[in-house]
Order: sequence, then structure tokens, then C-alpha cells
Amino acid sequence: MARLLIEGGHPIAGTVRPAGNKNAAMPMICAALLTDQPVVLHNVPRIGDVDNLLLILQGLGVDVAWRGPNTLHLHARALAFAEPDPALFRQLRGSLTLMGPMLGRTGAFRVAGSAGGDDIGRRRIDTHLQIFSALGVELIGEGDTFALQIDGNLQGADVLLDEASVTATENGVMAAALAQGTTVFHNAACEPHVSDLCRLLVAMGCSIDGIGTNRLVVEGRSTLGGAEFTVGPDFMEIGTWIGLGAVTRGELRIEGVVAEDLRMMQMVFRERLGVEMALSSGSAGERDTLVIAAEQALEVAPEFGGGIPRIASAPWPGFPTDVLSIALVVATQSAGTILFHEKMFESRLYFVDRLIAMGARIIFCDPHRVVVSGSSPLYGQRVSTPDIRAGMALILAALCAEGVTEIGNVAEIDRGYSDIGNRLVRLGARLERISD
Repeated sequence: MARLLIEGGHPIAGTVRPAGNKNAAMPMICAALLTDQPVVLHNVPRIGDVDNLLLILQGLGVDVAWRGPNTLHLHARALAFAEPDPALFRQLRGSLTLMGPMLGRTGAFRVAGSAGGDDIGRRRIDTHLQIFSALGVELIGEGDTFALQIDGNLQGADVLLDEASVTATENGVMAAALAQGTTVFHNAACEPHVSDLCRLLVAMGCSIDGIGTNRLVVEGRSTLGGAEFTVGPDFMEIGTWIGLGAVTRGELRIEGVVAEDLRMMQMVFRERLGVEMALSSGSAGERDTLVIAAEQALEVAPEFGGGIPRIASAPWPGFPTDVLSIALVVATQSAGTILFHEKMFESRLYFVDRLIAMGARIIFCDPHRVVVSGSSPLYGQRVSTPDIRAGMALILAALCAEGVTEIGNVAEIDRGYSDIGNRLVRLGARLERISD
């Protein structure tokens, strides 16, 4: 098990470019199953979850090749039905997005074992099954072992999702791309990574209206072609860099951002926690740069009348649940009191006991709510991370803490952040990775 030893108190400064969006790359890789033509993806993050997904695809007979540091060549020439490796399937949540492409291309999907991913609470798949049922898919079995199959072809349908699930929307759109007729999705997720997937499917020959909204209209095709596409920047990782620059008191330049994807995060970090930042427009053909100021006077802004403010996670365009842990660490360094409300996952906030051990003043109200009273000096401790986002939050806490912090279970962080240790060292972090 790998560990990180981090000496806190050193400014983090310099220029960083976010990796490709993990949550876009995973379904895009699965989308290569929809065609017998090559699919080339640029700006794919080199992370543990991607590596495991590629192993699953290779087990299904897909040709996989890296062409350069972040360019991925995928070719599912003759895809026959096969059951994904259960051991690999259980290791990542993104494996769920195999279901739509496999049903569209082979008419069946079967797996023994539930999808894995972060241990942040129950993550239902009922919305996936609701969509597939509407498209004519039959569910066989229950629990962790189940099969999906169709008699004939997928049929277009008018579907109202019972929740705006990202992975269910992605699965549904990919299945509908090879369905007969028109499929309309209402209450669809509209996060940037969902829109990126839709644009890839359009490049492959599918017609999709309403990209970027919660109503998607998909005109099914009998076949799809190959495509070449560039994965957009990971706005959740950008949220991590915002928090990092805020608590370490060094100017941090984040290049290659999409300003529209950051509106809610900028507003919350700036207007709730007092983070000073500035957005500069890129030149022709270049994306924007977000600059986190070296000098920060972090302070919680009370609500009108002196009320205690709240940061709550919500579906897009609300504040992303994956950035809530980062904002929470920033709040420990901001003067004032603020409530955090995690509405989506009942175990997301369980990592705060590690922050409390480091000196943070946090009241744990219930599985979904904590109150943070800052600013609090943090001190190095020995901790372990339960999931990707908590791991990065603990790294932020360690970098602004006094003394040395040891973070265990670093493999969880590797699942979602590419080469994070070396990237932090280049920005001035005092960090050592130890493999036992």
C-alpha cells in the first residue's frame, strides 16, 4: 500500500493544467463499443480507473493502444457478447456505462458483482434499469448477479428519468444511439461530461438535440462510425486546484479551463469563502486561465441578516458533490462559521473525523451535514483516505498543516488524479511517496 508523507506550510505556486475529465473519458471509452470503426480519444487522463476500464474492454475483444501520452486508440472490430470480468467490474463505478453500449451492439449484458467506485454510500442503478425497460430490455435475476437482454432491437421511447442521474443518462443515450426510432429523455443530467459524450456520439453519426439541457432527443441509427474527439478539462480537478491555491498562499495559474463550467464553483468559493481569483480570456483557439491570488483573506460571508451560510451539493448546474470535500477544507481556513449539506451520498462526509484529528473545528450533525468553524490551525497526523475526493481534501489539509502528515491508501487517489504527487512537487510541495 502506497503512502504519502507531506510536510505542510510551504506555498504552492506556479502553473498547472487540469487533466482530461475522468467522468467524460470513462463513458467515451465505453462508447467505442458502439461501432466496428476506430475511435480515437485525446486528452484521456492516465489514472487507475481508466487503466481498469481498458482491461475490461480488452477482455471483451477490443483493440486498445496508447498513441502518445494521453491519446487512446480503440477498435471494437467484431464485438461478440461477453461477460465483463467481475473482479474488474467491481473496482470502478464507471463500469456501469458498459451496459448501454453492450445492449446496443450485442443485445445483451450480464455481470456477476456490483459496480465499485468510491465508498460514499448506496449508489442505486434503478434509473438505469428504468431507461432500459422503456427501450425494450428485459431484466433477469436480481441483486449483484443480473442479466439484461432484448428480443430483437432496442426501440425508441419517451422516458422521464426518476432522477437526473449522470451515469444513467450516459447509458441511456448510448443505448438509444443504436435504437430504432426516436428516444426523448426528460430530466436528463446535463453536466459538462454528459454533453461531451453526446458530442462524441454526434461525431460518430448519431443525431442528438438538446445537448447541454435536461431534455435530450436521440435519433437512433442502425450503425455508427468511428470518430476522433478531445476530452474536455476536468472541472472537478479545477475545483481542487482552486482550493489548493487558496489554502497554501501561493499564486496558482490554472490553464486551459472552460469558464462556463466554473460559474457555480467560482461563485461559491469567492462569495461564500472569500477566495480571491481572476479569470483571463485565452487567445484565439486557446482556453481561459484562472489565477488564484497569492494573498488570501479567507472569510466566510454571512447571509443577509447575519445568518449562517450554507454550501450544498446539487445536480448541475449546482455545486458539484465531488468538490464539496475540497470546499470543506478551505472553510477550515476561513474565518467564520458555515454549514455543509451533502444531499447526494450518505457517507461522503465521514472523512471529516480525519480533519478533526488534525485540529479542524467541525461539528458532525448527521451523515449529510457538518458545521465548520474557522479558521483553525491544522497539524500533521497519520490518516488514511476512504475515497478519491476525500483523499485530495486530506492532501490540501496536509499542505497547509504544521508538521508532517502521512496519508495512507493512496491508491484511491490514484484512481482519479493523474501523477498527482509529481505535479504537486513541481508546484513546490514537500512530498514523498512511499510504497510498502
